[in-house]
Amino acid sequence: MNVIDYFESDRRDYWLGEIGKSDWDAGEYLYRLLKDGVFFDFAGEGSKVLLLTDGDALISFCTYAKKDDIPQTDLTPWVGFVYTFPSYRGKRCAGLLFEEADRLARQAHVSELYVSTGHVGLYEKYGCTFKTFATDFEGRQSRIYVRKVGQ
Repeated sequence: MNVIDYFESDRRDYWLGEIGKSDWDAGEYLYRLLKDGVFFDFAGEGSKVLLLTDGDALISFCTYAKKDDIPQTDLTPWVGFVYTFPSYRGKRCAGLLFEEADRLARQAHVSELYVSTGHVGLYEKYGCTFKTFATDFEGRQSRIYVRKVGQ
């Protein structure tokens, strides 16, 4: 398995199609942001889409971004759009993406990563701890988690 950066891949069209196969509304939203060329407007310049692959198979993906779905916050960077395809779930594949996000954070001299989610019990498996509630850009309550880099 390899973690690749979508924007550094010479196969972006292929990987975009694979992202589009996710069975999740947020995955569809990420697909649209990428397809419409507005990802950086949403996530901030320099943000990344990390893909966990095995050959031509897309196993899992996430973003490592300056911004996520919580407006008006100084918290950054964010790990967002975390998705693992059903046949790979339960194998801690997202953990490899978190390791890559940690590496990127260390390069940027950042000690904490943030996650915005409605899930309880998922991100704790990856060393995240609940920080607070916040309102997302659609007006919904979101749980904000923090992950100490290297956890």
